[in-house]
Amino acid sequence: MFTTTDSVAHIALLYAVVIAVGVYLGKIKIGGVSLGVTFVLFAGIVAGHIGFTAPTPILTFVQDFGLILFVFMIGMQVGPGFFESFGTQGVKLNGLAATAILLNILVMFACYYIFFDTNNSMNLPMMVGTLYGAVTNTPGLGAANEALGTVFGSNAPQIASAYACAYPLGVLGIIGAIILIRYICGIKLEKEENQLKAMEETSADKKPYKMHLEVTNKYLEGKTLLQVHDFLNRDFVVSRLVHKGELIIPNRDTVFHEGDQMLIVCAEADQEAITAFIGPKLDIDFEQQDQPMVSKRIVITNPKINGKTLASLHFSSVHGVNVTRLTRHGMDLFASPTIPLQVGDRIMVVGPEDAVDRVAGKMGNSIRRLDAPNIATIFVGIFIGLIFGSFPLAIPGMPVPVKLGLAGGPLIIAILIGRYGYKIHLVTYTTTSANMMLREIGLVLFLASVGIKAGAGFFETVVEGDGLLYVLTGFLITIIPILIIGPIARLKFKFNYFLIAGMIAGTYTDPPALAYSNSICSKEAPALGYSTVYPLAMFLRIFTAQIVVLFFCG
Repeated sequence: MFTTTDSVAHIALLYAVVIAVGVYLGKIKIGGVSLGVTFVLFAGIVAGHIGFTAPTPILTFVQDFGLILFVFMIGMQVGPGFFESFGTQGVKLNGLAATAILLNILVMFACYYIFFDTNNSMNLPMMVGTLYGAVTNTPGLGAANEALGTVFGSNAPQIASAYACAYPLGVLGIIGAIILIRYICGIKLEKEENQLKAMEETSADKKPYKMHLEVTNKYLEGKTLLQVHDFLNRDFVVSRLVHKGELIIPNRDTVFHEGDQMLIVCAEADQEAITAFIGPKLDIDFEQQDQPMVSKRIVITNPKINGKTLASLHFSSVHGVNVTRLTRHGMDLFASPTIPLQVGDRIMVVGPEDAVDRVAGKMGNSIRRLDAPNIATIFVGIFIGLIFGSFPLAIPGMPVPVKLGLAGGPLIIAILIGRYGYKIHLVTYTTTSANMMLREIGLVLFLASVGIKAGAGFFETVVEGDGLLYVLTGFLITIIPILIIGPIARLKFKFNYFLIAGMIAGTYTDPPALAYSNSICSKEAPALGYSTVYPLAMFLRIFTAQIVVLFFCG
């Protein structure tokens, strides 16, 4: 049963061998850098070259399904933070990232016209493969492959060969260019680290801040909590209040009196203004007193709560408890009344034990529910994404209408579902491990399929063809935009070097570059730069792949 290439056993064995060998070899580090799961592509190329293969229609199906699953799970991951990444600093970082992506394409075309025969219709598609190897972006390779199938049909060139040539030096080139920026701009790592430390000490962000205050402002006598809240125009929660020795859980109608003592949770940026208006801080801790109150962290697992704001749930007025903080994806957020809750959020609830238990029951608070992925949401999203990706968009000058296709359609829908799915009662929560597992499965299936299909002609392309040119031009595509954008980000916009390093890694969607950036910095700046630009960069890499192929390769 293993000798027939179209048997299920043979195909399963083929993928098992290619993926297992590729993953294990990808863990080998040379100079501290490894190719990771992308080595599956090279294992597939070897398998295809020696004739260990499967029927083309089956390889194509597995390739396309893997790509769909991979990009959709990426979209679900980046969706919640996609639009939030465009803050004041985010706009600049994303603008620099978009410029770098455009420069990658321009350098590719420059290399094409300088080094290659423009009369050969296959050279430009191969340069597109080189481009996506140089920027280490596998989803872009998938989108370009799909678009080439639209233009060339069954005769589409195997651009994975060029991708494979450019990829290894692309990984090294990104890290090397990041290091080179340091010397071009005369940057001292210790000074950059100290700058980040100073910024942390002086920044007042939205991290929860807890304090005990005494009401000394005579103006507040007889005023309700709601009136004080509206007058200050700042979000804060009074979780406990002591009036004449009696501890109570306040609600919006609770009246303030001079001499009252209270426990307040607010944003760190607002603590000085609140203290100045209400009264001085006290050196006591209500939570250490023997009072019939409990604090409990509750997990949102009830799908009916998904998307509802804290204000709409009336925790204090209806349930007699207060929500003092919220944790999402491991980050502590201030429990603003307007923040919409999502399945998987964890809230800190304070109040009488029986009332807290009732709230826990309403919120779900069942860890088991989070263990199972919301598989229906994933496949509903893929279904909508495939339909959306099939809509043709006619653009003047293009030989065929543009379609977002199997990569772009699911990606955009996944981003929208990840951000706004709760509004249509779609539970979008998936554990990080489940998301990563589905992503990796999709990625290795795609890489193995592409490698096996490209393997038959790989060595002829590399050894007898333009393989060395793909390596050279790929290196130029990698480093030139970084050496332009990096100094601009530093000299013009005065960004911290570690933030720039993370931004570059995110622009190239390159985890090894992020790992290097994190290794030289003890703060979160590289991860911040990476996560700020990664969603837009991933979208643009996939979208521009199809635009370039359909507009210039037709």
